[in-house]
Amino acid sequence: MRSFLKVFFASLLALIIFTIIGVMVLIGIGVSAASSEAPAIAEKGVLVLDASLPLPEQGQENPLSAFTPDATDVVGLHDVIALINYAKTDDNIKGIYIRNCYSPNGLATLEELRTALADFKKSKKFIYAYSDIMNQKGYYLSSVADKVFAQPEGFFEWGGLSSEITYFKQALDRLNIQPQIFYAGKFKSATEPFRADKMSPENRLQTSVFINELYGKMLIDIAADRKIDTATLRNLANTAAIRTVRDAVDAKLLDGARYDDDVKTSLANKVGIKPSETINFVSISKYHKAVTIPNDGTDKIAIIVANGDIMDGEQEGNGVVTSNVFKNLVRKARLDDKVKAIVLRVNSPGGSALASDVIWHEITLAKKEKPVVVSMGDVAASGGYYIACAADSVFANHTTITGSIGVFTILPNMQGFLKDKLGVTFDGVKTGPYADMLTITRPLTTAEQALMQTGVEKTYGTFKKKVADGRKKSVDYIDSIAQGRVWTGDKGVTVGLVDRIGTLQDAVACAARMAKSKSYKVRFYPEAPDFLQQVLNGNAVNNIKTQVLKSEIGEAQWQLLNKTKQVQNLVGVTQCRMPFDISVR
Repeated sequence: MRSFLKVFFASLLALIIFTIIGVMVLIGIGVSAASSEAPAIAEKGVLVLDASLPLPEQGQENPLSAFTPDATDVVGLHDVIALINYAKTDDNIKGIYIRNCYSPNGLATLEELRTALADFKKSKKFIYAYSDIMNQKGYYLSSVADKVFAQPEGFFEWGGLSSEITYFKQALDRLNIQPQIFYAGKFKSATEPFRADKMSPENRLQTSVFINELYGKMLIDIAADRKIDTATLRNLANTAAIRTVRDAVDAKLLDGARYDDDVKTSLANKVGIKPSETINFVSISKYHKAVTIPNDGTDKIAIIVANGDIMDGEQEGNGVVTSNVFKNLVRKARLDDKVKAIVLRVNSPGGSALASDVIWHEITLAKKEKPVVVSMGDVAASGGYYIACAADSVFANHTTITGSIGVFTILPNMQGFLKDKLGVTFDGVKTGPYADMLTITRPLTTAEQALMQTGVEKTYGTFKKKVADGRKKSVDYIDSIAQGRVWTGDKGVTVGLVDRIGTLQDAVACAARMAKSKSYKVRFYPEAPDFLQQVLNGNAVNNIKTQVLKSEIGEAQWQLLNKTKQVQNLVGVTQCRMPFDISVR
């Protein structure tokens, strides 16, 4: 009887859960259908660009938007750029208003967005920027505007760029955990946080070089738009001359210290309405739903987005590039006769060497049948460069981080921690001396260490050979610029890892020329899942959990948690990955 009751109540509970999920799906479908009608954009509109929002490579429907009007869909970088381009000729849009200028985005993302805004200005429509808090990256974006204002008692950051790396060696020593590390490339600093407590001379050199190059690009762009020479901008930062918003106004970095209502009065005058009237602010999310970007053509150009860590397996979702999923996307585009060219958009620090090689192989097959062009985002390094090196042409932004051609493996020895801290010991039998080589419960023997290092060196040699073949250089030359060293997009052109500086749109235009296509449309892969697909593949629940957790612990703590989880993917797998944590602010 008890067994029957257990089965009955378990079945009843399962039925209730599935009913709730089914109702949620039906509500989501109903709300989605009800809201599918495109909103209308009234005249004298001002397109609002919220600089504080993260701009992923691809947008995604917010699963919460089916249940609450406050939740908006995430609009991806390239959709935002397309909308800005469209707004140039949209009579209902009179200008752009950049607000909340404390951007969390990478410099290359901001560079592409800034390029689109500079082009928008050619339409003679206005761009205003305003914020209570303005960090340096936010100011870099905002400085393209015709007028840049800040709240009189707000915060304005101007002190130069910095990069900070977190080191774990002393913590591991205290826990009696030995990170057994094998790497190839004197600049390959991805393992430094586990084997050192400060930067190596090589890592300090490469980081100093590339961060100064990024800073130089920022200064050049800001100087051009604000009509201030770069030496003056650098001196203002080095002397800590900008302590307040009013200091920034005096130095001509800002056009004024104003409150929100004053800025809105200026905006009202620009669009030709009375200050007492309500300004027709149009969010990017609303504009995305309201307008249809022309995308017609006979031929098709596939834009395949490799965004996130490169991993083995078949996991789907934002922020990961898994070998089987991505391989199949490239293969699908290769076998589709309507696809005349492939643009590979890479925004990845790398990851599994095996997964990178699987993707590289599929790209080499595609290259034999149709043009393959690479467009690099914020970072296309290590495994991210591995999958890019076989392309016909490689584009990068000035501020892209690339290179990092090197390899490493980490296998922690947990024996001391488990025995001394937890009182746990292990024993067993094996059929041969190497049967348990990858165990974490004992240290590697000298012979096993030699085997691990040999494997890393072999993978490094393979990596260099494939780069040499793809870039049509000698292996010796590639070795001289490899060694795990990180380069900016500008220096990538100089050393031959990148063909030219340009945006994704430039890469698409190049691919079309190579395919001799005069009429084409673009299609992004992987396609963004709608609400129902997110529910069915489990991503809706994960996305909701992510958003709730982010709101509770904050963006910075969320990023730290993500970095901690990434360590799990480093253990025991040969990695083509850039330095573990480069944070530029």
